[in-house]
Amino acid sequence: MCGFGGYVGAARDGAALLERMAAAIAHRGPDERGVFTGEGVGLGHVRLSIVGLGDGQQPMSDESGALTIAFNGEIFNYVELREQLKAKGRRFRTASDTEVILHLYDEMGDACLSQLNGDFAFALWDARRRRMLIARDRMGVRPLFYTRQGGTLYFASEVKALLQVPGVVARIDPVALDQIFTLWAPIAPRTAFVDIFELEPASLMIVENGEVSTRPYWSLDYPDAGAPSRWTSEAEAAEALRELLTDATRLRMRADVPVGAYLSGGLDSSITSALAARMVPGNLRTFSVTFDSAEHDESAFQLEMARALGTRHATVACGPGTIASVFPEVIRHTERPILRTAPAPLYALAGLVREQGLKVVLTGEGADEVFAGYDIFKESRVRRFCARQPGSRIRPHLFRKLYPYLPGLQQQSADYLASFFGASGHALDDPLYSHRPRLDGTAATKLFFSGDLRATLGGYDAAAEMASRLPEAFPRWHPLHQAQYLEARFLLPGYILSSQGDRMAMAHGIEGRFPFLDHRLVEFAASLPPEMKLKGLVEKHILREATADLLPETIARRTKQPYRAPDSASFVAPEAAYLRAAMGEAEISAGGLFNPKTVGKLTEKCLRQPATGFRDNAAFVGILSTQLWLRAFGGSARGLAQAA
Repeated sequence: MCGFGGYVGAARDGAALLERMAAAIAHRGPDERGVFTGEGVGLGHVRLSIVGLGDGQQPMSDESGALTIAFNGEIFNYVELREQLKAKGRRFRTASDTEVILHLYDEMGDACLSQLNGDFAFALWDARRRRMLIARDRMGVRPLFYTRQGGTLYFASEVKALLQVPGVVARIDPVALDQIFTLWAPIAPRTAFVDIFELEPASLMIVENGEVSTRPYWSLDYPDAGAPSRWTSEAEAAEALRELLTDATRLRMRADVPVGAYLSGGLDSSITSALAARMVPGNLRTFSVTFDSAEHDESAFQLEMARALGTRHATVACGPGTIASVFPEVIRHTERPILRTAPAPLYALAGLVREQGLKVVLTGEGADEVFAGYDIFKESRVRRFCARQPGSRIRPHLFRKLYPYLPGLQQQSADYLASFFGASGHALDDPLYSHRPRLDGTAATKLFFSGDLRATLGGYDAAAEMASRLPEAFPRWHPLHQAQYLEARFLLPGYILSSQGDRMAMAHGIEGRFPFLDHRLVEFAASLPPEMKLKGLVEKHILREATADLLPETIARRTKQPYRAPDSASFVAPEAAYLRAAMGEAEISAGGLFNPKTVGKLTEKCLRQPATGFRDNAAFVGILSTQLWLRAFGGSARGLAQAA
């Protein structure tokens, strides 16, 4: 796992620029640094050494010097690929997975991407063709950003590196801000920065003869609703799942350094930890976040699982002031405003892992998207059930079963529940039906937008843009698969794997690995009948069946509790030193994005009593993180009408 930057085209003092770009993302690769320059091309790299410790330096060239690569991530099946290439007569000079990509590209060209099982982003210069191939992994685990300046393409693992390019300035994109305050993240290729873009997951970019083109090389797909499934036996499907997940975990345990695991106390991380523990008996180290707030703390389940596995367990406590103390640094690393504080404890957790001397951890992310674990999937099913009898006063009570961890919801009437969840308020054929309550609830935070920002946005509709990006086959899929696609295609890479994942871990030089996002497992799960994933209102049913013997009963049958952290309460007790200035009238007015009076009222309200409702919490965190973004990047928000 590493970071890189580079350019194709004319660049003044290219080597010095690459050094500055590398220095800006040195946290991603604290072990080594390297630079390659050629005529009209340059690559800079910072290395976190995990595989091929002694000979994996980058940028790396092949034996002929014609191919040169800068690579971030891991190719987990590099051992098997290496043997296949050796059988064809290929000779290797290193033990690294990086060299495998060079040989595979030399054999197959761009089609080599289909053979890679990994989390990666790379830039590969082919001097023979004067052609740069830039690619990103299928699910969007590893980041890649780019911009054009004066006819030259610049690219990097983080935007901070691109801001080292002369002429590239930080300006907030008002449309991206609207997307964040609706969808939780920008819709790629858009980023929070004007004229800086993100290469979409499962995509490649070709730079050749001054032309830049992008295209997908893989896509997430589901069978048509009602189509016969090859998986008619639940027992056979569970067996196949167990085999695939075990192999995905085995591949992700490959490293020349120790591999640890995050342990949240929930089903997913418990499964990956249990599988990993069997592969390194008595040697697995696990790590968790604990909270003072009983509403958020899962330490009892974490300890139960750690004891059951016999791991060496360490925790970081998230107490009063913890989130506020790191939040400005969190936003510097997310490089975008966020609506929840959840990334901050994960930033602290990655710091603990680094302090404990590890570089790599397994995590359970991806299981909820792949096996239908989120409450939103069950909620959508209940909403459709209620919509078939809109007058029923009994059916809305089912919503209480979905959120046992939200005590305020348990006292609400059937009418309130039906109204709150939009049980009959949206058309059943709306492609975003499953997500409408979330989208509507989040969009309410835009009440705090300034008049200038509203005028700039005009009638822009972020949800409509999301709907316009859906594949042609989307209407033919089962409603559960439609909902899963929305999560996996947009929120997963845009927020979960980015703001909560790569950016928090790599801030401390920690590589997260995701067994549930092995593309073979993703494709397998997509082929399963919906009822094997969401059985009634039991989420991840087939996953539970396939792994029940690995876990204590209390963990195996535990209902999903989403990972959350205290939001506005994190900044008011004790009060964050920067809060009143960042949310004060002077800075809000200077930023020009929000209404100073309504923000002032919200701030005072939260200072008196931390918000409990979603809208006020999300608005508070979203506004504060935007203001901290402006501070971190010196980003301009003026001239909004011209920026849109």
